[in-house]
Amino acid sequence: MADRPATLRDVAAAARVHPATASRALNPETRLLVSEETARRVAAAAAKLGYRPNPVARSLRTRRSHTVGVLIPDLNNPLFPPIVRGLEDKLAAAGYVALIGNTDSDASRERLIFEQMRARHVDGFVLATATMHDQMLADAAAADLPVVLMNRLSQDYSFPAVSVDNEQGARMAVSHLAKQGHTRIAHIAGPQEASTGVSRLRGFRDGMAQARLDVDEKLVVYSNRYTVEEGARCCAELLARRESTGGFTAISAANDMLAVGCYAALEDTDLLCPDDLSVIGFNDMPFIDRLRPPLTTVRFPHYQLGTEAAQLLLERINGGEGPVKILYLAPELVVRGSTAPPAANHPPAPNRPHP
Repeated sequence: MADRPATLRDVAAAARVHPATASRALNPETRLLVSEETARRVAAAAAKLGYRPNPVARSLRTRRSHTVGVLIPDLNNPLFPPIVRGLEDKLAAAGYVALIGNTDSDASRERLIFEQMRARHVDGFVLATATMHDQMLADAAAADLPVVLMNRLSQDYSFPAVSVDNEQGARMAVSHLAKQGHTRIAHIAGPQEASTGVSRLRGFRDGMAQARLDVDEKLVVYSNRYTVEEGARCCAELLARRESTGGFTAISAANDMLAVGCYAALEDTDLLCPDDLSVIGFNDMPFIDRLRPPLTTVRFPHYQLGTEAAQLLLERINGGEGPVKILYLAPELVVRGSTAPPAANHPPAPNRPHP
């Protein structure tokens, strides 16, 4: 046995079963087709012989690679690791491996990674990068590729997806600020080619209407990406408009990265949060409670988002038919130190000295 690697037939002989039975026992997808005692005996024989399945040979037999392509827009965003962890855990339990591609929110890079993964015959894709008018989605549909969207929705809802209820979360953020007495609330919107940016802006407008507050369009600014740098730029733009708009006392940001950027812009202008401006984010990404002050935000279960996306993809890979499933996870408001009642209903004074 030292001269060559152990084969499936070797394992079957050691376990005193047919090779087909040994194959089923070692395959997570078919393990339940054999008895528990047989599965244990085969696993013990495989471990003793040092047997390693040949994924190439297996893919030739089954026409599956048991790999899944996962495209993430920004791995620097702390939101995504716990989501990907949930996805990987669920896929691993079914015998699949996730290939992670970071696109940096670059369309050409996204297309390149997508095509490279297709060339490696992945069995399906989980996309956290899809835009509202994404040609790649049309190409995937034309090629009949199993695709699930994660934290994104397609414009026509034609792809399975898992997302937080973004509109409800944004309404909750506005309601919280309104109940604290804020009437002049600004919004830093996410990129409008992303479903999250569109739906959270819609939720902001709905929340303002429900609170019987007017939306001042001069207090709505649009980010190009979900980054700290864009949050700082947008917040600085809002602060430059304070006198011409009549001021504002709170900012609702479309995600936590944008909210962190607000902290930087406030510091640059000698303003304090929440003394001068309250700031609220969205996502409750890891470590956001370590900011000073800790960020008030809208939370959703990150790990569960990943596991649900994996489950939807496994159903598609295994030939699941029927209506397209779109799952919305419930948001939760997490109140921390970055929001407080306004000190006064007037714009914060530029460069006001603090005690």
